[in-house]
Amino acid sequence: MFEPVHGSAPDIAGKGKANPIAQIWSAALMLQSLGREDLASIILKAIEKVTEHGEKLTEDLGGNSTTAEMGEEIVRQIVKIMG
Repeated sequence: MFEPVHGSAPDIAGKGKANPIAQIWSAALMLQSLGREDLASIILKAIEKVTEHGEKLTEDLGGNSTTAEMGEEIVRQIVKIMG
């Protein structure tokens, strides 16, 4: 089982304020467990790049991006890393 979080966070539900990193990181952990360390590593590198660059961060990390904007930036970084 790969579950990123517990709780529903009703105060931010539907507002685009949730940080998507836990959900995405959970997928990387699943890939590691399935023997795809190569793909997991790409995902984790993409997360690192986004958090280090700091332009597309959710409010909890000091930014003003939405959940979707941060998630999309992580996907862009994955695509960039994969070439």
